[in-house]
Amino acid sequence: MIKYDYLIVGAGLFGATFAYQAKQAGKRCLVIDKRSHLGGNVYCENIEGINVHKYGAHIFHTSNQKVWYFVNSFIPFNRYTHSVLANYKGKIYNLPFNMNTFYQLWKTVTPKQAKDKIKEQTKKANFLNPKNLKEQALSLVGNDIYKKLIEGYTEKQWGRKATELPSFIIKRLPVRFTYDNNYYNDLYQGIPIGGYNKLIEGMLKDIDFRLCCNFFDKREELTKLAKNIVFTGRIDEYYDFKYGKLEYRSLRFVEKILKTDNFQGHSVINYTDKETPFTRIIEHKHFEFGTQPKTVITEEYPLVWKEGREIYYPINDERNNALYEKYRQISREEKNVIFGGRLAEYKYYDMNQIIEKVLNYKF
Repeated sequence: MIKYDYLIVGAGLFGATFAYQAKQAGKRCLVIDKRSHLGGNVYCENIEGINVHKYGAHIFHTSNQKVWYFVNSFIPFNRYTHSVLANYKGKIYNLPFNMNTFYQLWKTVTPKQAKDKIKEQTKKANFLNPKNLKEQALSLVGNDIYKKLIEGYTEKQWGRKATELPSFIIKRLPVRFTYDNNYYNDLYQGIPIGGYNKLIEGMLKDIDFRLCCNFFDKREELTKLAKNIVFTGRIDEYYDFKYGKLEYRSLRFVEKILKTDNFQGHSVINYTDKETPFTRIIEHKHFEFGTQPKTVITEEYPLVWKEGREIYYPINDERNNALYEKYRQISREEKNVIFGGRLAEYKYYDMNQIIEKVLNYKF
């Protein structure tokens, strides 16, 4: 028996935003998720009074005023400004590459000095048509930045040598000739005060949801409940992997509670050498300027993805993109199914992009 206008599979950012917008349009929604919590990958767990980002650091940023006002209508955001540090064999560098980074590398003081140094190094590389990531990076920023800040981190992240990675992964690298450590160029950025759970709960207020509910376990029964389906899961799984499985990269998180009020003095520090097995350490309290007596850190280890592991990054190489295109073509023939989000569209999205996309949907 049909009870809802939309069955929304997945209680992450796409699903929650869609459900809220549909409710505003007078539609009835049921949101389901196979996990035991709402929020998908933006879910936070309160540990020692700290909102711990359980699926990796999430920093909201946008230049779209409509999107910014929308999220702040549920919960005010703080003034957090994201900047990243790189630890290369015990030495600290600022990211993204800017005048502070260049001073740390070469003691250059003016933009001209930094530009001349980069030009000198890229000229030595002399790759007119870079064939892989290493050649592309060397042709863009030269050997010093590549060796200290790109090579080790990238090889750990992708589990392959830089010479085996396609050049398109870094078509460009952000290089600033100003003393500006702000990671993003957007007009607005911050963290919801009290964590992302409050944002999701605000969106889903008075909307029916079921947790620990796997769509594929009760597909026929659930489908009968609604006129339309909004599917945010794996598009290849929706079609029973008829053309084959899409590939991803995964992550393993090692979480530690430490008896200190401040472990690293910064929210995110990347470890860019090859010897350190993890890619970064997140200290969660710094997202909300915490003063708790203890701290919680998370070490992040990239993993080869296999069934049963969490999915994080699509591998958008030629093979996988061609495979996704097959699924996309048949999905376009569906009359009552909407596919949305990073898994359903096999595409990495920032949070603001997800929300903007849903806000533009016509109900």
